[in-house]
Amino acid sequence: MLDTVRVLIRALAAGVIILALYGGCGTTPVEPPRRENVLQRILPSAVQIILENPEGRRVRTGSGVVIASRGSECFVVTSGHTVAGVIGRSEISLLFGRQRGAGTRASATVLAHRETEDVDIALLSAQSDQCVPARPAAGPELGEAVWVIGFPWGRNMLLASGIVSQVSFGDAADGESQSRLMVDASVSYGSSGGGVYEARGGGLLGLVEGYRTARVTSKGTEQPWYIDVPVPGQTLVTPLTDIRRFLADTGHADLIEGASSSTGRAAR
Repeated sequence: MLDTVRVLIRALAAGVIILALYGGCGTTPVEPPRRENVLQRILPSAVQIILENPEGRRVRTGSGVVIASRGSECFVVTSGHTVAGVIGRSEISLLFGRQRGAGTRASATVLAHRETEDVDIALLSAQSDQCVPARPAAGPELGEAVWVIGFPWGRNMLLASGIVSQVSFGDAADGESQSRLMVDASVSYGSSGGGVYEARGGGLLGLVEGYRTARVTSKGTEQPWYIDVPVPGQTLVTPLTDIRRFLADTGHADLIEGASSSTGRAAR
């Protein structure tokens, strides 16, 4: 009888161990995508924007992000001030595939643009067979790791890393300080309109809008001078909520999931 009980106890113990092993396999957390895989996903969605006068001289440069495609038609968002004042007076070109080198040039047209206190976004279209749209991300979280892709000074693609350094929702009484999304990745001229992506999965969080600066002035010289230097941790970002609202208000809501018209300001 005692031997029978011992056999039963051993059998039950073995069964518990097997269940624990299988159960452990079932609850093993899924590892996040490798950094190389994330970058492989987001780099092709970054495009360089070139604006030239009728004589072919470059007058301005910028950065942009592919958000949608329809056949060979590619739709790109950038900052509104990138194209403000030059529409109809300059040739606008997009360079696709810049992560691999010189890229492929395509002529672009401006479908919609705004440059106001609340909105600084433009929508462009071009014909390209290298159209790789970015995937929208969920809302940003303070401290979340990000990638920023741009083309500073109209040169090669620059990849910068950082974190979300500020998320606010427009509840401040002071208009200067209200409703901002910031990252601490460094940017410079020509990066406006570049994509800000969450590092974990590569989803698009928004576009580089600009950066806060601090003025440094000279002292003890006959001819005073000054320079404006970027303030660390204060790169301003136009968030995905603003992009969705802009697309909805300009009749292009179907280009990105979740686009809907609404009133009031979202986090910027």
